[in-house]
Amino acid sequence: MSDSTIVTGITLIYLSVVLWVGIRARGQSGSSLEGYVAGGRHVSVFILFFIIGAEIFSAFTFLGAPGWAYQHGAVALYIFAFISLATIPIWVLGPRAAELGRARGYLTQGDMIADHYRSRPLGILAGAIGVLALVPYLAIQITGAGLLFQAATDGFIPFWLGAFLAFVVVAIYVFFSGLKGIGWTNLLQGIMMVSIAWFLGLAVTHRLFGGVGEMFTQIKLQMPEYLTMPGVTGMTWGGVSTAILVSAFGSGMWPHVFTRFYSADSARSLRQVSVLYPLYSLLLIPLLLIGLAGMLIFAGSPLARPDTVLLEVVLKVANFSPWVKGLMLSGALAAAMSSGANQAHTVAVILTRDILGSNLMRNSSEAQAVSVTRWSVLGLSLVAYAIALFNPVSLVVLLLGAYGVIVQLMPMVLGALFFPSLNRAGVTLGVIVGSLTFLVCQFLIDSPLGWHPGLWGLGMNLVGVYIGQKWLPDTAVQSRAIG
Repeated sequence: MSDSTIVTGITLIYLSVVLWVGIRARGQSGSSLEGYVAGGRHVSVFILFFIIGAEIFSAFTFLGAPGWAYQHGAVALYIFAFISLATIPIWVLGPRAAELGRARGYLTQGDMIADHYRSRPLGILAGAIGVLALVPYLAIQITGAGLLFQAATDGFIPFWLGAFLAFVVVAIYVFFSGLKGIGWTNLLQGIMMVSIAWFLGLAVTHRLFGGVGEMFTQIKLQMPEYLTMPGVTGMTWGGVSTAILVSAFGSGMWPHVFTRFYSADSARSLRQVSVLYPLYSLLLIPLLLIGLAGMLIFAGSPLARPDTVLLEVVLKVANFSPWVKGLMLSGALAAAMSSGANQAHTVAVILTRDILGSNLMRNSSEAQAVSVTRWSVLGLSLVAYAIALFNPVSLVVLLLGAYGVIVQLMPMVLGALFFPSLNRAGVTLGVIVGSLTFLVCQFLIDSPLGWHPGLWGLGMNLVGVYIGQKWLPDTAVQSRAIG
């Protein structure tokens, strides 16, 4: 039996188990829209921790993060800073959103925004921004799955087929089980990816260098500049700091995170999740070690694509058995699939609820809304799959770009939750100006001072809010706050 056959067999068994768990999680609550989208609003802290954690820790974790460490060295530690700060949006926004969602029946950001500002077009705009940000994010997971399959099976399963297999499994159990399937599979996959990550990180450094300490000694002797901040690869303190801020602010704006606030059984559960959330960063430590190991291993022959450093080290350099390679592929796929399930589910809900539900499906029944949402999971997953097939961009660059778009929702969301005096005109002008500024700085010009384009967009967003508030008055928005 060839190595590729063993690796493929182990992975297919794993995919089968995930599919079985996901479909078995289906319950009667999935027949209603609230049950399919929000788990009946009674998801406990234990499952919620794995759902929200898996929404951030994705294919980026196994591919992009080690690649960033390999390419930039210690600068990769920015990820830990952003994870620590990301607890703040969960603590501050989560309980308030859950309270309003339960009282008003909200299932998406667009629901809350359209209701609070008395503007259906504004809800559609928020939904459109969510779709535009989430589809590329979903494409990251599909790209990661394809790269993993192709490398781990030595081309036996090509990129297109590996990506397709992983996301057919995801689409099927999300189609049938909704949030319940996502919750139970994320529990399984969270345990899987943490276990595999730590095994690989410690095994690689021990096998190749004699241990973590010895590896850092060699880096210090051969390339000490990579152990400094902000390093020698063109990053600046401004670039690193603004990337941290945009990622932290944006984490609470992601529609697939925000929607999960509505599913919590209580505000207390969300606060507990925010406290536990940084534990997920422990997953990154061993993976960053593998990226740093790649700096030494490939010092004389740099990799064409940094995102592949973990695959190159584990599959070609460390000389593991095919059984270990199969487990590595399964653990890495767990990261991609757990995030992809959340994103496919949420983007379908947004399309059905915020965009189609405001016009074409305005008079549809709940059963029809659930059916359209299920089929949208499949359709939008195929769109993201097509993007993945033709996307040559680094996973880190793509992810940071997606954060730059989604963070533009922050003033609008904060207004709906905490600042009812903000008017429609201000938040609408702000999100349009902010998004356009981000796109210009991201794609047309070099971002001033090397800062993350998303922060320039957010700054102009706030200017737009101020102008709209002061000089473009509209019908006053009466607060629908509770308590």
